[in-house]
Amino acid sequence: MEPKKNPKADLNKNRVLFLQLGLIVVLFITWQAIEWKTYDPDQIDIGQVNMDALDEEDVPITEMQNTPPPPPPPPPAPEVIEVVEDEEEVEEDEIQSTETNLDEIVEVEEVVEAPVEEEVEDVPFAVIEDVPIFPGCEKFSNNNERKKCMSEKISNYVNKEFDTDLGAELGLTGINRVIVQFRIDEKGNIGQVRARAPHPRLEQEAARVINSLPKMKPGKQRGKAVGVMYSLPIAFKVQD
Repeated sequence: MEPKKNPKADLNKNRVLFLQLGLIVVLFITWQAIEWKTYDPDQIDIGQVNMDALDEEDVPITEMQNTPPPPPPPPPAPEVIEVVEDEEEVEEDEIQSTETNLDEIVEVEEVVEAPVEEEVEDVPFAVIEDVPIFPGCEKFSNNNERKKCMSEKISNYVNKEFDTDLGAELGLTGINRVIVQFRIDEKGNIGQVRARAPHPRLEQEAARVINSLPKMKPGKQRGKAVGVMYSLPIAFKVQD
């Protein structure tokens, strides 16, 4: 019966490892042998310090010298003022008094302001205090009667002077209306005539008739002559 080998007991397996460890140990011993040094005990100087020599050494004492401060600078020499006798006489300026002498006050005349004329705007015919007076209405003293008289006089005058045949010439039919507005100024003259009608020819005819009205006595508001605005409708029928 052959004996069995234990693989763990094989010495050739770790031979290389043991060889390397042996070389390392030999090299370490050789290095320590080279570096090892020996000394002679008699030649060693432990460097003892002689304390008596230190006690006998004198250390010089430095004295602090107090340096005196520099002297202050000498004070500046005072200026010598030379007094020069002034032989010239100085004329003193006379100060004039600013007080006003009451005896010399000039009397100021009272300024009279010119009266400013108040501008009165045109007043409608319906609310005028004193209506304009149409020629022939002077006999009436009541304002309402004068209004009625003036309206009748103007209507009669327009109906008489207005050319109603113009509507037929223009080819108009039926009832035609013309609205006229004009102004009776502060002197009783007619002006600012404006008309509105179906045809411009009718407007021109209405303006012609109104501008031919006679001069009136101007209307008054608060006792002062003013302009009066008057409106008049004109209606006429064109016969077929």
